[in-house]
Amino acid sequence: MTYNPNTEQNREEMLKAIGVERFENLIPCIPEEIKLKKPLNLPKKLSELEIVAELRKMAGENKNSTQFINFLGAGIYDHFVPVAIDHLISRSEFYTAYTPYQAEVSQGTLQVIYEFQSLICNLTGMEVANASVYDGASAIAEAVLMAYAQTERKKVLIPESLHPFYKEVLYTYTSGLKLKIDDIGLKEGVLDLEQLKSKIDDKTACLVVQSPNFFGLIEDLKEIESLAHKVGALLIVATDPISLGILKPPGEYNADIVVGEGQVLGNSLNFGGPLLGFFATKKEFVRKMPGRIAAATVDKNGKTGYVLTLQTREQHIRREKATSNICTNQGLLATAACIYLSLLGKNGLKKVAELCLQKSHYAVEQIEKISGFKRKFKGPFFKEFVIQTPVAPSKVIKALLKNKILAGLDLKPFKLGLEDGLLMSVTEKRTKTEIDFLVDNLKSLTGRKDYPASAENKIEPELENQRN
Repeated sequence: MTYNPNTEQNREEMLKAIGVERFENLIPCIPEEIKLKKPLNLPKKLSELEIVAELRKMAGENKNSTQFINFLGAGIYDHFVPVAIDHLISRSEFYTAYTPYQAEVSQGTLQVIYEFQSLICNLTGMEVANASVYDGASAIAEAVLMAYAQTERKKVLIPESLHPFYKEVLYTYTSGLKLKIDDIGLKEGVLDLEQLKSKIDDKTACLVVQSPNFFGLIEDLKEIESLAHKVGALLIVATDPISLGILKPPGEYNADIVVGEGQVLGNSLNFGGPLLGFFATKKEFVRKMPGRIAAATVDKNGKTGYVLTLQTREQHIRREKATSNICTNQGLLATAACIYLSLLGKNGLKKVAELCLQKSHYAVEQIEKISGFKRKFKGPFFKEFVIQTPVAPSKVIKALLKNKILAGLDLKPFKLGLEDGLLMSVTEKRTKTEIDFLVDNLKSLTGRKDYPASAENKIEPELENQRN
């Protein structure tokens, strides 16, 4: 497509209409020292044929995740995505859909949102859910803002077991409100209940807890809920939706707000994004819930129809009283999640969760047989765990990468006192052969000689996953 920039005559006519002589007169607020004083050093122009070839060359330099055995986690996970999902969301009415402001021409999109909300409610045990938000991190931040709006208290408690990136987003979101965010320390990798008792009081707006937490451990939500509600604070629970295939949902623990990252529900890794945040709460808080909500109704002929309703946003009914300025739900990713949950059903999701649980525990059992490697925390975990390594985790990661193994995440940069900690995740996609290959490679780091030369002579086709 040809791009035609403004000609000099175009510019002169526009400046004259505006009433200034030079373009620079329009930007007096920009300091002179940061203005570009010389032409950009741009490469020579290319034809369409040449630029397509160049882009293909650049794309070819990317590493395909399917070429690696992936034990990475920390918020984004390598779960199996049924082929039907990509096929369905690639239909033009889904991937080109815009915000469904006009209900009469957006019934398909609105129904998908409505079904997504219903599925999230069923999954979390909550009464209402919105149409999704940007990601798990912003979902937590929005939940805290909602708790502040509901309670009008400014104290927020978060555990050190909350994902560090989620904390950073929360700090950014709340900086203008000057909320007091206080950390609760850990005991064996989970929230320290005694420290929580000493810090929570009637000035606390909310307590945020992640379960499974950043280290993959299951928190004691029953005791935590009791402590939070005793002082009138709201309980915000961030969770992995796959874990809810076998774990009791937060709603049954009387959580007030449940949020999380929905990438695991039928969405690919996508180099780390885009992601999908889900947000659910109790019906009594629905008018303080951020984002948009789709609802079912009937038209004058008695036929079922879908509309947007209760949009507590600055653009709509709440104006300056809005609890959030989020204006976009992750429509396409939410559609994928809706299809995923519909395809798997209750029993399918339970099976995926059970496979994650069984395979991750098998991996831990085998790793702990290796001299120098041991599990850091002994509490119950779902699919993720921390391994103490005899050498720096960064060296483990680098060594295993040579055999196309993504060994996990080095926890040293997070300054959590886990300099020798390697965070690993095992999903239903990992086969016994792959886990055993990981173990063999870890053994090589302790001086063992039975170290496979390459992945090719060890890994069987991905179809083995069906046998395991």
